[in-house]
Amino acid sequence: MTQTTGKDIATPTRTKEVLEKYGFSFKKSLGQNFLIDTNILHNIIEAADLTKEKAAIEIGPGIGALTEQLGRAAGKVMAIEIDQRLLPILSDTLSPYENIEVVHGDVLDLDLHALLAEKLSGFDKISVVANLPYYVTTPILMKLLEERLPLENIVVMIQKEVAERIAAKPGSKEYGSLSVAAQFYARTQVAMIVPASVFIPRPNVDSAVIRLQVREKPPVEVDDVDVFFRVVKGSFALRRKTLLNNLMNGLFPKTQKEEVVQMLTDIGIEPTRRGETLSMEEFARLANESIRRGLIAK
Repeated sequence: MTQTTGKDIATPTRTKEVLEKYGFSFKKSLGQNFLIDTNILHNIIEAADLTKEKAAIEIGPGIGALTEQLGRAAGKVMAIEIDQRLLPILSDTLSPYENIEVVHGDVLDLDLHALLAEKLSGFDKISVVANLPYYVTTPILMKLLEERLPLENIVVMIQKEVAERIAAKPGSKEYGSLSVAAQFYARTQVAMIVPASVFIPRPNVDSAVIRLQVREKPPVEVDDVDVFFRVVKGSFALRRKTLLNNLMNGLFPKTQKEEVVQMLTDIGIEPTRRGETLSMEEFARLANESIRRGLIAK
């Protein structure tokens, strides 16, 4: 199996050659920004902790800059590309790699469990490694996490601001429902900040690589996952509002205000606190107690 090529794709010169050869024009609607720095790609591969005994899934391979590095590091790579115009380019640029398979489709519509069973059977450890389009970062991440796919790591390049929100701790201004959701399913860490200058075309903001180590089980016991996330989202509904005001703003009927105040007091959470100060353990306590008292139905 051939695993080496001449020139890396992720250089300004080679990227320009490929784009000109195929007359490719970027679609803003697909958030296409191609990396032109091999050092950053190597750092991404290192963060993913890949070996030939492991497989990788890439979402949005573009012209194959990261894909070829994954092909060199992993035993098998499945790359999912939504833009049909890129398929012949990928067939060309990735031709030296027999362990890379490109799937055409929208990752948000695909049955990933079925795809993994079909394309990556035989691999116990699978990681998602990708440069995600900014406009669909959160839906893609939440699909990967909520569907409980058999993943080891998710290492993705995303907008710096979103990466900071995902990894944020209680009490910080970045902390919100996305922080709680991501950390419920994974251990999160910002691996590196990536300047806008290493992309073609250049985006308006800097990016970051975030590493999510997928948990075997959540760090808190919750009686009902849906209720837990309803409580979390309700607690962050309006920033700068107190926890009580947010909870009474749609999650609980206003007629239950006294019961909600009593519940918060009983579980040791001041009603005047703000949602962004609550830890995941406190959100779990609040959700579980809401069910036990019959204030929220499963």
